[in-house]
Amino acid sequence: MSLTRSKPADGVANLLSEPRFELMPFDSFEEQMEQLPDGAEIAVTASPQLGLDATVEWSEKAAARGYEPIPHVAARYVEDRDHLDDIATQLTEAGVTDIFVPGGDREDPVGEFESAYELLVALDDSGHEFADVGITGYPEGHDFLDDRTLADAMAKKAPYATYITTQLCYDPDAVTAWIERIRDRGIDLPIEVGIPGVMKYQRLLNISQKVGVGDSIRFLRKTSGIVGFVRQLVGSRGKYEPDALVDGLAPYADDPEYAIRGLHIYTFNQVADTEAWRRGRLDG
Repeated sequence: MSLTRSKPADGVANLLSEPRFELMPFDSFEEQMEQLPDGAEIAVTASPQLGLDATVEWSEKAAARGYEPIPHVAARYVEDRDHLDDIATQLTEAGVTDIFVPGGDREDPVGEFESAYELLVALDDSGHEFADVGITGYPEGHDFLDDRTLADAMAKKAPYATYITTQLCYDPDAVTAWIERIRDRGIDLPIEVGIPGVMKYQRLLNISQKVGVGDSIRFLRKTSGIVGFVRQLVGSRGKYEPDALVDGLAPYADDPEYAIRGLHIYTFNQVADTEAWRRGRLDG
């Protein structure tokens, strides 16, 4: 890999200047959205309870307010090609130019699409075009899929995508090592690195366990040992802040071979503390 490295301060500024903020399409969405910078990019997730209607609705509202929504069009939430056509039409009419296509966390699909790849192919066949299409990356693997299966899936999806967004991860070394592996396999798409926002440790750990990032939880504990971990909890008043993660990624921010184009902040609809932390880091 290239030895080009950013200065730490420059790398942090590059990463945090215009991140993407992920919000869930719940009742708190509007309140959280109002705490974001004007014109911010907002990734709008898909909810198992609400389906894609809420994702589309909040994307439309965000676009009308001058934000740049990136709706999650989760494959397992789409009923069929007619449903996909309807979703794509609504998003295009709202001015959406960027969508993210995960498989979706439903155990059983609502319709004909089992995987993100199947939906990407159908979207390509549909005649609808978006300037940017994102797919998922897993720096620490997947609970139910082995590494070979993940690699094959990414190779199939990559031709239909313009970038990759990574799953939540706390370990910068795990992220950069994973980027090196996919580059060695010929995947050259730019990377949005997924990081947690500022949040109470216990809530964040509970969420992390649900989304399958156990290795990252162990990383949090091992960075300074169990005693250090407890001190982090107490000293931070029980809140996690992603300083170490951002600082670890900062030297790679401008390296073209890593092609980290920015951060994707998983806010879990807890924007205020994350935005205050981000501004504090930028102000130095």
